[in-house]
Amino acid sequence: MVLPIYTYGQPVLRKTATDIAEDYPGLKELIADMFETMYKSDGVGLAAPQIGRSIRLVVVTLDVLSDDFPEYKDFNKAYINPHILETDSSHTELIEEGCLSLPGIHEPVRRPTRIRISYQDENFESHDEWVEGYLARVLQHECDHLEGRVFTDLISPLRKQMVKGKLAALLKGKVRCAYKIKTGK
Repeated sequence: MVLPIYTYGQPVLRKTATDIAEDYPGLKELIADMFETMYKSDGVGLAAPQIGRSIRLVVVTLDVLSDDFPEYKDFNKAYINPHILETDSSHTELIEEGCLSLPGIHEPVRRPTRIRISYQDENFESHDEWVEGYLARVLQHECDHLEGRVFTDLISPLRKQMVKGKLAALLKGKVRCAYKIKTGK
């Protein structure tokens, strides 16, 4: 089922999400719904707060990049209780980001290109691994949602001033996009 995406101004986007247990009600269905919602919205990542749930759950698809990055062919993965343990700040990249919760806003964000993350997979097996490249960027973006942050929190003061009007419009519910949303208005 396609769920509405909560947009900027929704209080759930500013809360720190909580870990969940294996017996979380309807978890398999929720993961399937999040994947479907992400696909229909043309996203590459979706965090549970973006659908109104303050829990540590993220889904990622990088298959759309597989023409340029063959290693991402058929990459579709759920991350349960993800936590970034370390970032390797020796190399960073400034790349434009967008967000399903901030439709119409795209800004350059500097992030480390390599991170260490712990999480459980859909079978609740624990993982602790270093990831790099575009996957590291997507996971940092989605884990920011789990910490109550959005990507515009990370841009320069000048760029923040430049998107102030767009953020104000989102707060008023004045937004048009091609997917279902739930505005703060």
